[in-house]
Amino acid sequence: MGSLSVWHWLIVLLIVVLVFGTKKLKNLGGDLGGAVKGFKDGMRDGSAAPTEEKPAAPAQQVAGAAPAHAADKTPIDVEAKSKS
Repeated sequence: MGSLSVWHWLIVLLIVVLVFGTKKLKNLGGDLGGAVKGFKDGMRDGSAAPTEEKPAAPAQQVAGAAPAHAADKTPIDVEAKSKS
């Protein structure tokens, strides 16, 4: 088994165009190009970002959970169950 020749690739391309149609392939190419451009822009912006860090957002509390400062004063009842 050798590599595929130019004629093989042209036949594959012709079959792909017949199955998907030129409009769908054009849209696919545009979407792929936009994704690559967005990736490149993101990589460029990420490397040129200043070293200044933004403060982290405060952690969200679970509804009904006691605040961290109240945990020191309130006992927590826990019961362990063994596997049967």
